Amino acid sequence: MANVVVVGGQWGDEGKGKVVDLLCPAFAHVVRFNGGNNAGHTVRFADRHFALHLIPSGILQPDCRCLIGPGVVVDPVALLEEVRMLEEQAVSVRSRLTVSSRAHLVLPGHRALDLAREASRGPSRLGTTGRGIGPAYEARAGRTGVRVGLARNPRRLREAVAAASQELEQALKRYPDAQVPTSEEVDRTVEAALAIAPLLGDVARTLAEADAAGERILFEGAQGTLLDLDHGTYPYVTSSGCLAGFAAPSCGLPARVVGGVLGVFKAYTTRVGSGPFPTELVDSTGEYLRQRGNEFGTTTGRPRRTGWFDAVAARAAVRWNGIEAIALTKLDVLDELDEIRIATAYRIGDEVHEEFPDDVDDLGGAEPVYEVLTGWKTNSSGSTAFGRLPRLARHYVARLEELLGAPVVIISTGPRREETIVRKLAPLTRWSVNP
Repeated sequence: MANVVVVGGQWGDEGKGKVVDLLCPAFAHVVRFNGGNNAGHTVRFADRHFALHLIPSGILQPDCRCLIGPGVVVDPVALLEEVRMLEEQAVSVRSRLTVSSRAHLVLPGHRALDLAREASRGPSRLGTTGRGIGPAYEARAGRTGVRVGLARNPRRLREAVAAASQELEQALKRYPDAQVPTSEEVDRTVEAALAIAPLLGDVARTLAEADAAGERILFEGAQGTLLDLDHGTYPYVTSSGCLAGFAAPSCGLPARVVGGVLGVFKAYTTRVGSGPFPTELVDSTGEYLRQRGNEFGTTTGRPRRTGWFDAVAARAAVRWNGIEAIALTKLDVLDELDEIRIATAYRIGDEVHEEFPDDVDDLGGAEPVYEVLTGWKTNSSGSTAFGRLPRLARHYVARLEELLGAPVVIISTGPRREETIVRKLAPLTRWSVNP
């Protein structure tokens, strides 16, 4: 029995929502530990389709208790809309969801500042979602943020939001074209925060008591390793920690409670927004991957950039997170390709590098060194047994295992929960996880 962290091993959009939903029956509690509603986790089963942004993917499993941790920034309007969306589809939410009173609010001024900054950067823009996540984390670090817990005291909440909004309005004056939020927008946020007050609780204590009682916890990460504030492709990163080591401490638990780390990787690579992407394909193959893989952002709808699997970046993700096992998604997207490439090193100038560089300019100038594999040219969609995959597809999986030094224990062969291969291999068996 183990508490497990699920993290994305690339630039986000790896399919974490599907994997968390699949694993949830083995866990009593599922907690989101980073990010905000810039995340987009998609879950499909049977003929149902859900897009989640703040609420953990475990909400679709009726026996899971779901929590939003202190390290998440919460847009209360977006959270209420998500609750209503789920309840309209007969999903029980309010009795099973706890929001940390220590989490910080995303205010209309944060969104306005996010959009104004992006517009001012012109061609050098970072490619943020415009949801105000970065400015909300800035306010938290600058000790001018507003904690969700103030919703239990309406007067204090209104005073804090007014003070924070005034400061944000001053910051917006630097941008002549900025849209300053109206008083109605600010009031709507306050009312939404007051409406979620019944959901507030002490997430750290709840999880500590659960762990002490032997109730298993699944930590659900947002974004991806290569967007981590410290180890990602800075400055083209998100504003929170995305690594597995951040999960337990950000929720008020000691790091030792984590018993396993599962990394989620696509069978190829995608990225949304700006920043270096060594294996990017800007040709017909890249467009094929985009269309076949439905590579359009869950949160923004933006088309994702696509490219070959980058084993250099993936190896770094395995090391930084301590990934012990891999969930490989969208293998079926590669079904019709004549050849499939894997980047095993980078050529930077006259030198070949097998390590992921820490300088964004070096990464931007990196030329991938590819290993070329023969495509399997056979339909694998919907496969549920590893032995039934085409031989060359199994070879591709085995080669990724060799390059990354971790077993592939879950393989997604379609968007629905049912279209999944679960391999009874360690450490999945050691974690007592049997989806």
